[in-house]
Amino acid sequence: MYNSRKELKNWLSGSRKKPILIAGGFVIMFFYVFGAARPIPEETVLAFRWIHSLATMHPVAPNAYTGGSPLLAFELGERFGYVDRDGVFTVNRTKSGDVSLSQDYWAEYGAIPGKVEVKDPLNAPVMTLEMEDGLRGYPFLLDKRMFLINSEQNSISALDEGGKVAWTYDFGAVVTCVDAAGGLLLAGSLDGVVEVLDGSGKRVFFFEPGGSRLSVIAGCAFSEDGSKIAIVSGVDEQRFLLMERLREDGVGEYRVTRHEFLGAGFRRPVRVAFVDGESRVVFEREGGLGIYELSSHKSLTLALDGEVVAVDGSGNGGLLFLLLAEEGERRRLAAVKFPSTLMFAAPFDSDAVFLGRDREYLYVGGGAKLASFEIVKR
Repeated sequence: MYNSRKELKNWLSGSRKKPILIAGGFVIMFFYVFGAARPIPEETVLAFRWIHSLATMHPVAPNAYTGGSPLLAFELGERFGYVDRDGVFTVNRTKSGDVSLSQDYWAEYGAIPGKVEVKDPLNAPVMTLEMEDGLRGYPFLLDKRMFLINSEQNSISALDEGGKVAWTYDFGAVVTCVDAAGGLLLAGSLDGVVEVLDGSGKRVFFFEPGGSRLSVIAGCAFSEDGSKIAIVSGVDEQRFLLMERLREDGVGEYRVTRHEFLGAGFRRPVRVAFVDGESRVVFEREGGLGIYELSSHKSLTLALDGEVVAVDGSGNGGLLFLLLAEEGERRRLAAVKFPSTLMFAAPFDSDAVFLGRDREYLYVGGGAKLASFEIVKR
């Protein structure tokens, strides 16, 4: 009897404590949910928009295009042209020769150009280049300007708005890379020399990086205003150099502000680009992608399998897209989140590929198909 009464007393005592414990648990849960919990971070995803076969899509007539969104130049296998964000083509042609393509003009020419028609993205004629009276070479288009490079690839001519030669500059060796920005022309050559020409064709800068067993400029790029130069030079050892202009008047000397050895290096052209609002430089290096951050002066390496065959050239929003080539026709679309995180690498099979970007819109081509995605956060 004693034990039963004692057990009953203990049970009743415990039952009175239970509401207190339960109430305490709700208080702790409340503070956890509304105090300690954090919102789920948004994820960056590619939202599919459209896919078209270039073989079946016909361009609109120039006078029928409403110009609702910017046009993107594309070159995919044997086809090239211009398309807007909604998948409307203003030019969609099969190549009949070599093509020089930019956001402003395009030109198609044969092995020995005689007459070259230059047209705009709406397929309207801009000018005709008659390869006579001093005009010789193959056209290329940079920074809203037209140039010719000769058949030996060691001389470049700039053309004026009427298609006449404004100036010609002869280099000491074969030109291996070229870029233009801010009215300046940047060129690297097989003998390991970097030169900058002004708007009149006058050389305003000459530099030999040296420091490698074989001197060659494998890749070069201007910043948007031409105040910075990124270079990958030499073989065994290959090097990355960043150079910044000393003067703000658009001419004058550049000085080396970053130097880095990259290993033995590639015996082929190397991709170099200023991206992410020109806050970073990305470049190919052995084993992957080099990423140099200008503000912090940090250099990072992102390990990648395969050869980088295309870079989106923008890197806006802290996100860079790449196309990688592996054995055979195996390709991968990769996304890099800065500073150096590989977000994903999606495989696909194709011989010909294309990668383009217009702010939050991404364009990927493979085979004879071009697809569009929107970069969104959810």
